[in-house]
Amino acid sequence: MEKKVIIVGAGPGDPELITIKGKKALESADVVVYAGSLVNEELLKYCKDGVEIYNSASMNLSEIINTIVEAVNSGKKVVRLHTGDPSIYGAIKEQIDELSKRGIDVEIIPGVSSLFAATASLKVELTLPDVSQTVIITRPEGRTPKPEKEKIRDLARHKATMVIFLGVSMIDKVVKELLSGGYEENTPVAVVYHASWSDEKIVRGTLKDISEKVKREGIKKTALIIVGEVLNPKYYSYSKLYDEKFEHGFRGKIRNKE
Repeated sequence: MEKKVIIVGAGPGDPELITIKGKKALESADVVVYAGSLVNEELLKYCKDGVEIYNSASMNLSEIINTIVEAVNSGKKVVRLHTGDPSIYGAIKEQIDELSKRGIDVEIIPGVSSLFAATASLKVELTLPDVSQTVIITRPEGRTPKPEKEKIRDLARHKATMVIFLGVSMIDKVVKELLSGGYEENTPVAVVYHASWSDEKIVRGTLKDISEKVKREGIKKTALIIVGEVLNPKYYSYSKLYDEKFEHGFRGKIRNKE
């Protein structure tokens, strides 16, 4: 019998933003180990009666692995439920490696990242012609160190669209680094708390005033910082994709009518 655990991206919070495949995995699971307060507990309603549920918020890595291994070795179907998409700050690599040492494989079902839920709420496009064609996803240095070359101030030199996870608790430091890296004070910024949850909150501003606005709203965690001119572009070009004069493989050549 194949020994396997399914790692599921739970989506950003709205229980309807889990994938169909992820929902099916939850519905058939015998054991679910979910990532505590980061995952909306409404998702657990998709589980069948009698399922064993473990909140990993109070568990260390060894306890998580031991719980999964014991269940898999007992022939149970196990789902490890992560927030958003597990590939971004999901700490799944260490779990995959530890499970592999114990002869257990993984299947990963991707999820909707909070980044995309946030941009949906903001009704923005992260990549606009003549504004930015690059999205930098990063986080500030906290208890988890960062490579020296990935300091926010260095990444800011590109003036591309930047998405900063896990940084709202140190908003002053983040803003200082963004400014020292090259963004101007009037650069648009949006902070989205609990993107797609029922208590979602959006704070808009610029690098000059966003810190005070965020503090006024009492936002200290579980929020994304999005920076860049795409949030309020002064000018941008329409995409070539739908330009009537632009030819591609699915739209034939324009015939000269002369």
